[in-house]
Order: sequence, then structure tokens, then C-alpha cells
Amino acid sequence: MSDIARAVAFYEGRLGLRSLRSAPSAHIPDGSRIYASGGGPALNVYQSVTAGTTEATLATWYVDDLDEIVDELTAAGVDFVRYEQFEHDPKGITARAGGGRIAWFQDPDGNTFAIEADV
Repeated sequence: MSDIARAVAFYEGRLGLRSLRSAPSAHIPDGSRIYASGGGPALNVYQSVTAGTTEATLATWYVDDLDEIVDELTAAGVDFVRYEQFEHDPKGITARAGGGRIAWFQDPDGNTFAIEADV
């Protein structure tokens, strides 16, 4: 993220992720956050001058009820990305290659994340 305060507002406020700890990032005191992520691996978010420069999906969360999660995030103000090459339903969900469904969203810097379900 280009601004850790803006990152905290998004990841904690909109996504509802719980911060496990904060730490310095490079020369920025309190410039990173480690977030709990579904009881498994943690997500490290840190301030960086290269934030938002990749077009790749940075992380994907696998969920049981994609519609429910998309509804919750939409209600929290998260916008879902729609790509021209895919057909999306009104919520922004599309069929995933190999089966299942997927929805993409971006943080304020344009870093892309996905939520997927097998059904």
C-alpha cells in the first residue's frame, strides 16, 4: 500500500480482517500489519512505493458461500472488478476455469484479490 493508514481503513474497516500485529516496514515505523486470514496463513500488508504496480491477483481466499461473502463485502463498500473477457452476474461473480466461481476486488491502490468457491 502506498499509505498504511489507508490500508488499515480498507483491510480492517471494509474487509473486516483482524490485525495480529503491527511492525516497522523499511524506514516507516508502524508501516506494516499482519492480518489473520481464515485460521491459516497470515496476510502481510505493508507500505511500499511499488504498491499497485502488478496486474496479477495477489491473494485468493477460498470460501464456502461466495454469494454471502460478496454481499457482506459489497455492503461494507467493496467494489467488485468486472473484466471484459468474462461474463459476470449482477454481483460481479463469474465462472472459474475448471469449475466453481470467482469474484475479484481491488484495494485502494489497485492491488487485486479474489474470493473463490467450488460451487
